[in-house]
Amino acid sequence: MTTRSNVGAALRQQRIETPSWAYGNSGTRFKVFPQRGIARNPYEKIEDAAQVHRFTGVAPSVALHIPWDRVDDFGKLAKHATDLGVQIGAINPNTFQEEEYRLGSVCNPDPRVRLKATDHLLECVAIAEATGSSLLSLWFADGTNYPGQDSMRRRQGRLGEALHTVYAAMPAEMRMLLEYKFFEPYFYTMDVPDWGTSLLHCLDLGDRAQVLIDTGHHAPGTNIEFIVAQLLRVGRLGGFHFNSRFYADDDLMVGAADPFQLFRIMDEIVSAGALSPGSGVAFMLDQCHNLEPKVQGEIRSVVNVQEATAKALLVDRDALEVAQDAGDVLGANAVLMDAFSSDVRGLLAEVRADMGIDPDPVAAYLRSGYYERVVAERVGGQAAGWGA
Repeated sequence: MTTRSNVGAALRQQRIETPSWAYGNSGTRFKVFPQRGIARNPYEKIEDAAQVHRFTGVAPSVALHIPWDRVDDFGKLAKHATDLGVQIGAINPNTFQEEEYRLGSVCNPDPRVRLKATDHLLECVAIAEATGSSLLSLWFADGTNYPGQDSMRRRQGRLGEALHTVYAAMPAEMRMLLEYKFFEPYFYTMDVPDWGTSLLHCLDLGDRAQVLIDTGHHAPGTNIEFIVAQLLRVGRLGGFHFNSRFYADDDLMVGAADPFQLFRIMDEIVSAGALSPGSGVAFMLDQCHNLEPKVQGEIRSVVNVQEATAKALLVDRDALEVAQDAGDVLGANAVLMDAFSSDVRGLLAEVRADMGIDPDPVAAYLRSGYYERVVAERVGGQAAGWGA
């Protein structure tokens, strides 16, 4: 039975990870747009991420992107995070910005390039161990632009070989999350274009390899919640990269384009009992704010995920099952729509007050003066951004 106290308890234990790259300058393929007060190094990125957790109470970890976030002492970086009340989350290797990766990284026809890419993945396993992270999050930009350019079958074999090498090097407590994307930067084939390809490789690797869903990495009209349900059913949903898309991989704030889709996804999560941190499903953001202020934009996204989650928790599961079993099409749909139409802002305000934080995270952040302080302090040096 759904009660207000049950919903509040579930919301208090929700965890949403933010990405370090969201706190640097970003842009479009045409231009990177600089902002004032941008973090200049991984330490300052973590300071920004800590503000998101401070005002939401549910964002206690920050993902790293290597080499963008490479430092001399990762143990020191992890301690810096702990001192600020957060921790290092998923480690994300970068195998798409080196000149040698023009024809791919682990799928490249050249064995020397494949070795370089695999060595980088192994380096990221070591970084995860040094920072206390238990997640290795992999996305490969590998693919082809023209029919006949390379053998699709051989590229899959190269990918599998690299994944097996990395999987064998992971400690027992570490999981590998394999992301997919149906197009871009290549347009004829991507080597991991869909959840089926990712799942096949994960099944071949072992139980600690799972699929990662980026909500922006699908063709228009794709039923993402169906994919969520299928992966949950077989225990292979490793996590999400939440963002919004209107056309392609827009990487906009979560829920900006289609709040109803976000609700439907969270409804599948809640109905499967996969919301709690103990379920193993990692809820992570992956977005690059081009126009809006960075920290404020991340807070807004976390709040949007919380609101969709609260609505999913309000679904009357008993009434829904009765309607479904009776073949009551409109009745079942009405149960979902009633929950989606609920105004959960007051409920979330109560939850935050119970957690000892301000009921309005965005307003509290704006009043804090943090943005004005970092604008004044972060003068000089090289602002972090794409490729930095």
